[in-house]
Amino acid sequence: MFEVTYSEEWFFMPVNLKGRSFLTLLDFSSEEIAYLLDLSADLKAKKRAGVRGTTLAGKNVALLFEKASTRTRCAFTVACVDEGGHPEFLGKNDIHLGGKEDVKDTARVLGRMFDGIEFRGFKQSMVEDLARWAGVPVWNGLTDVDHPTQALADLLTLRENFGRLKGLSLTYVGDGRNNMANALMIGCAKMGVHFAIGAPKELFPDPALVAKCEVAAKASEASIKIVENPKESVKGADAIYTDVWVSMGEEAQKEVRAKLLEPYQVNAALMKATGKDSTIFLHCLPALKGYEVTEEVFESSASKVFDEAENRMHTIKAVMAATIGNQ
Repeated sequence: MFEVTYSEEWFFMPVNLKGRSFLTLLDFSSEEIAYLLDLSADLKAKKRAGVRGTTLAGKNVALLFEKASTRTRCAFTVACVDEGGHPEFLGKNDIHLGGKEDVKDTARVLGRMFDGIEFRGFKQSMVEDLARWAGVPVWNGLTDVDHPTQALADLLTLRENFGRLKGLSLTYVGDGRNNMANALMIGCAKMGVHFAIGAPKELFPDPALVAKCEVAAKASEASIKIVENPKESVKGADAIYTDVWVSMGEEAQKEVRAKLLEPYQVNAALMKATGKDSTIFLHCLPALKGYEVTEEVFESSASKVFDEAENRMHTIKAVMAATIGNQ
């Protein structure tokens, strides 16, 4: 009797993301995010088995970068090539995006030449304008307020380590209003993961975003907690997450930010404060070891940061396949 295997299930799921842009996880239901995670796992298994795909055969993808990148650029490039597509890198000095040429004009030109567009830069409004005018799916590779492809990779990493998402607890410590804290709060709220932030009041997240996430969290039976005390924030956490204390474009604040966030460093004592031996450590990278995380924690068996980094490729591949793929 024929039995559908796990790796084939995504072909039969009643989810259709064709033609959709991927700007923030706020735009996606929990079922749609679960679909992308299942597809990511399937594509990851195929890659490890040496199976090359054809979901992007004949597709051309534009990669627009205002900000430097290691993981995002490499993940989009390799993911596209793996599935038979052609990626074209366009750095800030290669095109007139938002400078000599209006964003909507650039978007309309690129949309006639490419099947999908990735943007990594500063303003969320930029990626939204690209999506509004391009006529093809646009994917957010990072903005100042959101990082949905990273959050998707983090959710996959959590699921791989614990076998589920619903009911887990994740705490983000550090700059509680940066793009990673925002993206994780959205993703956790959508997927039933209890989410906490440990941060100084000066760096608490935007109340408007918190309110939106609380609505999603209520629907998924999750919770959101924002506190100043770092040890209180991590109690019961299955995962502790942090990011650099100074984001791109804020380098002038390095000394002030380091002094403010020193109590939020992820070290052995903070890991122990969870009360669990199974807690894992996550970081979107690059990490400034000795600042937001100690070398001891970063190199420990609890650290899953390189699993996360690899999962950027698999989840990005899933997003492209789902939105412009041939299947």
